Amino acid sequence: MKKMSIFLCFSFLLLPFAGCSDSDNGTGESSGGDGVSLEDIRVIPLPQFISYGRGAFAVDKDVTISCTAAIEDEATLLAGYLKEDHGMEPVVSKDKTDATIQLVIDPALTVKAEGGYRIEVANNKIVLTAKDNLGIFYGSQTVRQLITLQGNLFVVREVSISDYPVFSWRSVMLDEARYFKGKEAVKTLLYEMARLKMNTFHWHLTDDQGWRIEIKKYPKLIEVGSKRKCSGLGWEWENDQFDNIPQSGHYTQEDIKEIVAYAKKLNITIVPEIEILTHSSAAIASYPQLGTTKKQIEVECRMGVFSEIIDVSDDFAIQFMHDVLDEVMALFPGEYIHIGGDEAQKTHWKQCPLCQARMKKEQLANEEDLQGYFMKRISDYVRSKGREVIGWDELTNSSFLPDNSIILGWQGFGQAALKAAEEGHRFIMTPARIMYLIRYQGPQWFEPVTYFGNNTLKDVYDYEPVQKDWKPEYASLLMGVQGSMWTEFCNKPEDVDYLLFPRLAAVAEVAWTQPDKKDWALFLKGMDRYNEHLAEKGIVYARSMYNIQHKVTPENGVLQVKLECIRPDVEIRYTVDGSEPTASSSLYTDSLTVTAAQTIKSATFAQGEQMGQTLVLPIAWNKATGKPILGNKPNEKLMTNGVRGSLKYTDFEWCCWEKSDHISFMIDLLQKEKLSTFTIGMAVHKPKSIRIAVSDDNETYREIAGLHFTAEEIFREGAFIEDFSVDMKGTEARYVRVTAEGAGACPADHVRPGQEARVYFDEIRIE
Repeated sequence: MKKMSIFLCFSFLLLPFAGCSDSDNGTGESSGGDGVSLEDIRVIPLPQFISYGRGAFAVDKDVTISCTAAIEDEATLLAGYLKEDHGMEPVVSKDKTDATIQLVIDPALTVKAEGGYRIEVANNKIVLTAKDNLGIFYGSQTVRQLITLQGNLFVVREVSISDYPVFSWRSVMLDEARYFKGKEAVKTLLYEMARLKMNTFHWHLTDDQGWRIEIKKYPKLIEVGSKRKCSGLGWEWENDQFDNIPQSGHYTQEDIKEIVAYAKKLNITIVPEIEILTHSSAAIASYPQLGTTKKQIEVECRMGVFSEIIDVSDDFAIQFMHDVLDEVMALFPGEYIHIGGDEAQKTHWKQCPLCQARMKKEQLANEEDLQGYFMKRISDYVRSKGREVIGWDELTNSSFLPDNSIILGWQGFGQAALKAAEEGHRFIMTPARIMYLIRYQGPQWFEPVTYFGNNTLKDVYDYEPVQKDWKPEYASLLMGVQGSMWTEFCNKPEDVDYLLFPRLAAVAEVAWTQPDKKDWALFLKGMDRYNEHLAEKGIVYARSMYNIQHKVTPENGVLQVKLECIRPDVEIRYTVDGSEPTASSSLYTDSLTVTAAQTIKSATFAQGEQMGQTLVLPIAWNKATGKPILGNKPNEKLMTNGVRGSLKYTDFEWCCWEKSDHISFMIDLLQKEKLSTFTIGMAVHKPKSIRIAVSDDNETYREIAGLHFTAEEIFREGAFIEDFSVDMKGTEARYVRVTAEGAGACPADHVRPGQEARVYFDEIRIE
């Protein structure tokens, strides 16, 4: 087969240092002639294979890009990138053949995966070779990052790159049902995805809190379903907090077409998600006949999981689903349709006589099979239209897993997706514990309120979806990975951007780069450049990677304070005298020992500049502080570490029991003490009762006092921290035992009906 050569051209100024030998300067970089640094490339995602040459050359500001008609679109895109990134003035020409940068399409090129490419920067030219336009597009994303500004020169280092994606599915999900960002914001996200070589945009368009896509046959989905009176400011049990600000927003079908076309130019496929049965409050508010009760409801303002569900016994509901999907499939030409299916609350189905009759007619064993049966019917309908079906991993709960469906694994570490793989189903990993970008991305003391613990930049970067204990067939069925951006806690566009960036870059490298090729230190250098790019674009991004996480641990009557930052290339400086830390403050090298009340202030520094926020860590002291706790939970020691927890209940300062039938632990004061009061902090749910007893030998105990709480006190909804004290009456003892009885299941009128009450205890104070 005859090769077809296609050329792109820059105008270059050859530097005297081109071709010079590398010399290690001890910084991981090399020095070229004229003092120019020959930097290791800082490309995100990192290419699979990199070999460095011995020189560099500079790119002139006036850039000519020469191409054939076949890749004029790619040339035009590259011209825009160079102007945006470097302030160049590119001119696209199809006439110039003596290109310094040569873009070569070679159909015979052997690449390991679709989108692979090769780059050779040597002999004063750049040669980018790919099998097709897609490889050229991805290679161009690398070329734009190879150019670095050194002084007044745009420098390109000699390098050889061979690159390809490790996964074919490299995805981001954006939830716009909870917070609507709008067309331009979506385009910005797509643009950043393309820069990071991500190829799939999972668009969550419907949920309890909003319906965001125009369906012409059902106009009330927009007239009613796209609007809500306000937004909850907290998670489920905090549902008494609202902002009282009306929310609305939707995409017309013309908007959708425009965004789909824009994504296509960037080689991104959009996968729409329409929640078919579950998370359906907005749909039912628009058309009450869809619900089991047929009663008018409102679009949900609270954030969480709710009981409203589509009435699968009603033929109208089935027709509604078909009609909606017909219009959706007409708008989105991609091969995938996501039909939802997560977190179905089946209370209404259990109470619905017609639903129970439908179960009997179809010989279904339970409500899980009722959901599975109808998800399979919907899946069959979508597949009859020539599309592939994706669903959340709850589809594996029934005996009706839809044929050939693709499972998106989110619960835990995605174990349900492996259940589907056992049956030969393809799957995608987006485990909530690692890839949910709504979770805190840094030390929670500095972060805006969200939920469910930490997924730091390093947590995301270190994620490896293919586990060592997997069966070989699992890996062959894994399509790729997804970062999921839920927006329950977002109230303005900047909130979404803050959570997305820069973690999106870590998702991209997990999806593109072989695990053994990843380099955390080099990634961080790339992050510095990427964050500069985000700042120039006006994108609000998190600098959480520079903040300090603390850990205070009781050890035989004293406290050990550990400070750490996920960046190994910064120093931690601290003070204990109340002053602000500076670059000349004490250098933290090992854990600090604390023996009395004290406030530690610390921050990270690099080249004399403070990089992160100052951590102010107040440590209180009482007779219980630093003392060991004798119990069966590792985190019980948090109750005597001198540090109070916050309303962010996952801030690593709370000891919690989700199975709270019986709680018991002992505090060893290490010596006999006179005891006046016992105080304990509580949050979320109180226990039914607490009993305090003391002992001199940890064998014979005598009860001193107790607390009892009513159902109204226990199941109070809202976010709170409350301290409760008991009179110890001057008793002398060495050991203090705390025994509590849990309240069991939440009542039917609670926001979490039937779920186990969760007891949270914080700092214990004994005076």
